Amino acid sequence: MYINQAFKGLNDWWRYLIGLFIIIVAVIIGQMPFTIAVAVKALSAGDNITSLDQSTMMTLLEPNLNLFLMLLSFAVGLVALLFVVRYIHNQTFTQLTTTRKTIDWKRFWFIFLTWGTLSSALVIGDYYMSPENYVLNFDLVPFLILCVIAIIFVPLQTSFEEYLFRGYLMQGLGVITKTNWLPLIITSIVFGLLHIANPEVEKLGYVIMVYYIGTGLFLGIMTLMDGGLELSLGFHAANNLFTALLVTADWTAFQTHSILKDMSDPGEMPMSEVLIPVFVLFPILLLILSRIYGWKNWKEKLFGNVIEPNDNLNQISDTDET
Repeated sequence: MYINQAFKGLNDWWRYLIGLFIIIVAVIIGQMPFTIAVAVKALSAGDNITSLDQSTMMTLLEPNLNLFLMLLSFAVGLVALLFVVRYIHNQTFTQLTTTRKTIDWKRFWFIFLTWGTLSSALVIGDYYMSPENYVLNFDLVPFLILCVIAIIFVPLQTSFEEYLFRGYLMQGLGVITKTNWLPLIITSIVFGLLHIANPEVEKLGYVIMVYYIGTGLFLGIMTLMDGGLELSLGFHAANNLFTALLVTADWTAFQTHSILKDMSDPGEMPMSEVLIPVFVLFPILLLILSRIYGWKNWKEKLFGNVIEPNDNLNQISDTDET
C-alpha cells in the first residue's frame, strides 16, 4: 500500500505541520521574483498593481520571462519538499515516490507519451475542425526559448504538485486518519481549489473546478492503485508540457509563444468540453491502465484502512493465540 511508505520514515503529525510550513515559505520566496517583476512593470506603466486582476498580471511581462518566473516558485518548492522529506521525516526519495524497490521510469514514459500524443491529437483535431478558432502563433526564436524553459521547468512544476499532493500530503493524511479514501478526497479537493485563482475560472466559471478536482481525484486513484507516483508524474508532466508548447490563449494561466493561439470565446465553450475528460476519458484511461498493470483489490486500496506495521504484527499475534 502506497500510504504505508510513510511508516518507513518519521511520521509524527507535528513533523507534517513543520514540513508544510517550510514548503509554503519556500514557495512564497520563490514567487518573489515574479511579484517584484510584475510590480516594477506595473509601476513603470503607471498602473496600480493592487487593482490588477490575474489575467492582466499574466500579460505584463514578456511571455517567456513570465513563464520562467511563474515556474521558478515551484522549483524552489520542490527543493524544499525534498529537503523536508529527507531531513525531517528521514524518508528516501524512492520511498516517497513508490512502493517498488526502484522508481519505474517505464511507467512514467509510457503514460507521458500516451497522454501527450492523445492530448496533442485532440488539439490538432479541433484545429482542423474549427480553424476559425485559432491563429498560427509560431515564431522560431521565441518558441525555441520556450522549449528550453518548458522542458526544464514544467516537469519541475508538475513534479512539485504531485510530490506535494499525491505524495507528501496523501501519505501524511493517511498516517493521521488511518484511511485511504479521506486523503484521496481531501488532496483532490485542495488541489482543485488551489487553481481557483487561475484566469480560466474567471472566464469559464466555477464549472471548471469540476475538471480540476476531477483531475486530482484521477491522479490520486492512479497513485493508490498503482502503488506509486510514476503514472501521475508522467500524466501531469505531459498534460502541462504539451499544452504549453502547442496552444495558448489570452485567458489561460500559461501565456506562451506556443505554436497555436486559441481565439475562441471561452464563454461559448460547451460544458461537455469540461466534463468529458473527467467522466469519460479519465475512467477509460483508468480501465486501460488497470488491465496493463493488473490492478486488483480496488475496494481495499481506495477505501481500506491504513494499518501501522506494529498493528499488523499485533493482529498476527492475536490470531496465533486463538
